[in-house]
Amino acid sequence: MAKFSWSGHSRAGKTVKGVMEATSEGAVSAMLRRQGIMPGRIKQRGGGLSLDIKIPGMEQKVTTKDLVVFTRQFATMIDAGLPLVQCLDILSNQQENKTFKTALLQIKEDVESGSTFADALGKHPKIFNELYVNLVAAGEVGGILDTILNRLAAYIEKALKLKKQVKSAMTYPTTIISIAFVVIAVILVFVIPAFEKMFADFGGTLPLPTQIVINISNFVQNYILVIIGGIFALIAGVKKIYATKKGRDLIDDWALKAPIFGTLIRKVAVAKFARTLSTMISSGVPILDGLDIVRKTAGNRTVEKAIGNVRESISEGKTIAEPLKESGVFPPMVCQMIEVGEQAGALDAMLSKIADFYDDEVDDAVGNLTAMMEPLLMLFLGTTVGGLVIAMYLPILKLAGTVGG
Repeated sequence: MAKFSWSGHSRAGKTVKGVMEATSEGAVSAMLRRQGIMPGRIKQRGGGLSLDIKIPGMEQKVTTKDLVVFTRQFATMIDAGLPLVQCLDILSNQQENKTFKTALLQIKEDVESGSTFADALGKHPKIFNELYVNLVAAGEVGGILDTILNRLAAYIEKALKLKKQVKSAMTYPTTIISIAFVVIAVILVFVIPAFEKMFADFGGTLPLPTQIVINISNFVQNYILVIIGGIFALIAGVKKIYATKKGRDLIDDWALKAPIFGTLIRKVAVAKFARTLSTMISSGVPILDGLDIVRKTAGNRTVEKAIGNVRESISEGKTIAEPLKESGVFPPMVCQMIEVGEQAGALDAMLSKIADFYDDEVDDAVGNLTAMMEPLLMLFLGTTVGGLVIAMYLPILKLAGTVGG
């Protein structure tokens, strides 16, 4: 927010002046006109220099928690009968996140200028995604904005919980494997060379395991920069391939079929699909529009294609269940439950039940995955680090046996 000095003429023709805090000169001009003042000269105070400088990529991010709190509070205020603009004014003034505060003030100005709330939100896609905007639009048209906002808050909270579950499942093995590689690298680069020098002083032929480990150590020491460069090149290559249509199709399809993690990814995709579509249908969004938004937010190209086929099927007068079965992405139980929901005219309720069921399935899958990965990772650590240690002590044990004999 910046301060602007302004001058203009009132309806009586008098010259008036003042200072106003706003996001831009245009915003000052709009506010003055609403007050019945014809704006004249508007200038940012301090010659345009401000301590509140926005550096691209360095702005404070709006977190999911910020969005949930805002949505809950907004729903409560609307339900209490407060006008839309007053709600935005109160929430923007108490907002501590500067990026969110600026966005809310701009939304407030747009609404005051005659824009719909949904259109004003749509100008900030980094904060309010397409799902959020479309549900708000449905709430405005249906006169149930408070109900929609409460549903949105519940949806975002459950989506966040699902994301945290997946993140926790990935964090543990990633951390253990990273630590293992660091430990192995330290042993190969710093510990084994000291043993190699000692063995050279002893003379004689080294056991095969020891010689293999020493050769690996020498290779790592000589080509460590090449190895590190190769790792970064591999990551960059995978990212570049994933950025292409064919590459993303291939990787996303493989992810669903991958051992261990593939099942978890599929369950997350089903839970997300069911929860999002249920929320949109129950909020009055047309099913074709809802499926289009669900498709865009799927996060997996294989799932995205399956949902696209469902949308085409419905536009041709068919059911949802048929193309879901043909896709092979969604489990038979899900397809059957959706078919029952369609026939009973309670598709949103059935989708909600599916989402709840798969939320629990994801929870169980994460727990089982962690329980299964723990012994496997310990076995990996014990085999690699233990194998290196044993290989290094074999010559010492051999020498001790020779001296003893």
